[in-house]
Amino acid sequence: MYSARGIAPWYRFVRLEQRNNKHIFMEEKKFKRTTVTAALPYANGGVHIGHLAGVYVPADIYVRYLRLKKREVVFIGGSDEHGVPITIRAKKEGVTPQDVCDRYHKLIKDSFEEFGISFDVYSRTTSPTHNKFASDFFRKLYDDGKLVEKESEQYYDEEARQFLADRYIMGECPHCGNPNAYGDQCEKCGSDLSPMELKNPHSTISGSQPVIRKTKNWYLPLNNYQEWLKQWILKDHKEWRPNVYGQCKSWLDMDLQPRAMTRDLDWGIPVPVEGAEGKVLYVWFDAPIGYISNTKELCDSDPERFGSWQKWWQDPETRLVHFIGKDNIVFHCLIFPTMLKAHGGYILPDNVPANEFLNLEDNKISTSKNWAVWLHEYLRDFEGKQDVLRYVLTANAPETKDNNFTWKDFQERNNSELVAVYGNFVNRALQLTKKYWDGVVPACGELHDVDRQTIQEFKDVKEKVEAYLEAFKFREAQKEAMNLARIGNKYITECEPWKVWKTDPKRVETILNLSLQLVANLSIAFEPFLPFSSKKLRSMINMTEYDWSELGSTDLLPAGKQLAEPELLFDKIEDEAIEAQLRKLEETRKANEEAAYKAEPVKKEIPFDDFEKLDIRVGHILRCEKVKKSKKLLKFTLDDGSGTERTILSGIAAYYDPEQLIGKDVLFVANFAPRKMMGIESQGMILSAVNSDGSLTVTTTLGEVKPGSQVG
Repeated sequence: MYSARGIAPWYRFVRLEQRNNKHIFMEEKKFKRTTVTAALPYANGGVHIGHLAGVYVPADIYVRYLRLKKREVVFIGGSDEHGVPITIRAKKEGVTPQDVCDRYHKLIKDSFEEFGISFDVYSRTTSPTHNKFASDFFRKLYDDGKLVEKESEQYYDEEARQFLADRYIMGECPHCGNPNAYGDQCEKCGSDLSPMELKNPHSTISGSQPVIRKTKNWYLPLNNYQEWLKQWILKDHKEWRPNVYGQCKSWLDMDLQPRAMTRDLDWGIPVPVEGAEGKVLYVWFDAPIGYISNTKELCDSDPERFGSWQKWWQDPETRLVHFIGKDNIVFHCLIFPTMLKAHGGYILPDNVPANEFLNLEDNKISTSKNWAVWLHEYLRDFEGKQDVLRYVLTANAPETKDNNFTWKDFQERNNSELVAVYGNFVNRALQLTKKYWDGVVPACGELHDVDRQTIQEFKDVKEKVEAYLEAFKFREAQKEAMNLARIGNKYITECEPWKVWKTDPKRVETILNLSLQLVANLSIAFEPFLPFSSKKLRSMINMTEYDWSELGSTDLLPAGKQLAEPELLFDKIEDEAIEAQLRKLEETRKANEEAAYKAEPVKKEIPFDDFEKLDIRVGHILRCEKVKKSKKLLKFTLDDGSGTERTILSGIAAYYDPEQLIGKDVLFVANFAPRKMMGIESQGMILSAVNSDGSLTVTTTLGEVKPGSQVG
């Protein structure tokens, strides 16, 4: 954080086109400072890699960059502690909602700090400051006549004696038939829903079928602001990301409807209006106001450093940028700006660089199903490797479309990029300097063509990285930073200082001087992306002071400077560590399958006579072997009690080794007509049960039964 004193205003630029690999910008608007917010995570669980990739890592990169540019900026975060997810967790655990909030707020805050997400403030929506701020905000809208009082029909649980929030209602999705869709969304097909659309709805509190009752709430009339929103977004902010602009346009192309800003719940900020007993502020009204109240907390704690909160939220020379995931676009681009507009006096978001979703091992991340990589667990399992995850999530950032995280890719990027490219170049440069000059930076002598070419290749790195960061293209910006290491490796390999040393030590001085200047550049270029590694690298080269403006320079380390002892910047990640993570996910998958298992519906009734037509008997397995050229079939030789051996083929080779079955008694259908498979005649069918995971288990008897005994 830098004081505004002495800092010239800066500008928000829009990239118009790219010419000769250079971005052409048009100056658009002058700003003195920037307020950056990151979506408030629900305090009902930890933070996972989807949250990090979608919101917190890109936000942190951007804020660190602005600080390096000496721009005045605050980075605002906090926990969202109201709403139904909190109460669901509390009911499940048999504790109070506040207990849940206290536990997970601490877990999230501590995880962010350890991971290097550099918030200026990380507060919470249960704070007294926020409670009063949100309440006063609502009351002003109410007093100014900006809210509409309406009666509506909602589901009511007569057993629990309460109106049901959307997440307390489940039923069949009208689009895909998922029987476990929520009242606001189907997690299977992703459709947005309303509770009234669900088929066969039931309350998740009592399990009973809810009834419809009338209730009164206060609504924000979005329809009154539709034309203003069209102008502000569709005409004035065409530079927004296509996914953000497109989602806003699809909503604005329809007729916006009034949106309820209050709810019939017992957890939240009470509605500050007479006659609103038993109602609280809607969490999506309450939560974004948390950005402002948290800023107020920050400014009140250190007014000399940060000034007043109004400076960050009401001064037109302040730029507001929201970092969110795509599921929050409507709230941050339509509803919250309308709230601010209706209130009056507030600046509006200048950009909302929302990301798409990150999947995990080709499946959608799900907190309820524990299909996630949790940050607090990662920090324990991969101690000291914060930057590895930051790097991989940025390299795979879902900036324009959904992307996928796999543990194998995580390992590959660490080993083949961070270790083999970045770490390898740094180690080569430092070890050669230690070997030939006892770790003292040698002087740069006469330049050769290869030197001049290398300098030319990296001199504009600052311009390239900045162009991408200003455009919120963090994936491309990080690639440009990594390109410095590739340039360095190529330079050392081409120059071969270990060979040249034998004939021309003076030439090696120049080679290593330029190599070390590249190393110093890397410690600056990667500072927004990999802060822990950059700090470690600067300690190895004794670079106590640095400035972003010097990025691309060739005189960052003066000749004669003593370097510290070289260390490996990154370590290889071995297969065992990755296999442990994959096993953890496999255990989660199996647990989810078991939890979700429901027996297939009973088939249509049949007459008892039909059952009696089947001749089910006990057979003793004499021999069992795999059928050649078949992956599925096992060949059984049974003693069926007739005195003649019976051959039966069964498609269970994937679930049993033949030796496991020899000597067992199994049930089989004896009176099916023989049929040939793989040239072998099968004389019946072994009975197997289908497990929840699709595997097969042969049926057998509890006690000893003679072969040929009938079942019925």
